[in-house]
Amino acid sequence: MPMQANEIEALIKAALPDAQVTIEDLRGDGDHYACTVISAAFKGKTRVAQHQMVYAALKGRMGGELHALALQTQAPG
Repeated sequence: MPMQANEIEALIKAALPDAQVTIEDLRGDGDHYACTVISAAFKGKTRVAQHQMVYAALKGRMGGELHALALQTQAPG
């Protein structure tokens, strides 16, 4: 069963409470999302490390309930 955008946001914010999360359903099918996450926790981390933090927040749902996630991350400007 596909994940809803609000579930994705809740998981990310549970792990990164300060995160600004923007999610777009790319196909309207609840299976393909674009997500932008801005968090101070990313400061000084590589892009790969930032993405790993978000994937960890999703607790193994990537590739299962959540089929595709185009992810952009950054620390606040």
